[in-house]
Amino acid sequence: MKAARTWLIALAATSLAGCATTTSGPVEVTRFHLGTPLERGTVTVEPMTGGGPATLEFGTYAGAVQAELLQQGYSAPAPAASGQYLAVVGFTRTTTEGAPRPAPFSVGLGVGGGSYGRGGGVDVGGGVSFPIGKRRSHYVTASDLSVQIRRRSDGTVIWEGRARTQADDKAPDSQASVAAGKLAHALFLGFPGESGRSITVK
Repeated sequence: MKAARTWLIALAATSLAGCATTTSGPVEVTRFHLGTPLERGTVTVEPMTGGGPATLEFGTYAGAVQAELLQQGYSAPAPAASGQYLAVVGFTRTTTEGAPRPAPFSVGLGVGGGSYGRGGGVDVGGGVSFPIGKRRSHYVTASDLSVQIRRRSDGTVIWEGRARTQADDKAPDSQASVAAGKLAHALFLGFPGESGRSITVK
């Protein structure tokens, strides 16, 4: 009976060890500005020069940035009109192989003994566990977002920020639609932020 109970405990541990987990990291943010109150006005969101033509993925990041700018008091220009400011957006997404995960299953075995002889006894206990299956590879996606706010009249950069996060490739945050909103929100949190200081947004 005791041996059966030990085996059931080991089997439960095996089930827990076999559960796959997905993780998402915080956002690392750094911002720079001129240290003076930032004017508000109409703003146009554009891709960074040299970043290639606007794509569907760029539209996802641009939409997230524009939503945050509107929350901060900027406004969209009239149709066919140019904004007083340019929000120049750049982004990258890189997937790399992470450290191998442990084997999906682990089995534990335990033994126990009883007493013998008069006035004395021996108790023996021990355990061993070993993995079943191969160590599994997994992948991590790093997402980066950079934004510059420039005056259209003279091209002066009045604010700049960068944000970066990482997520397991199976986590929701590894998807561009989710990562864009997460990065943009962290980047404009407490806008304009302390110039030159790096913060972590969970």
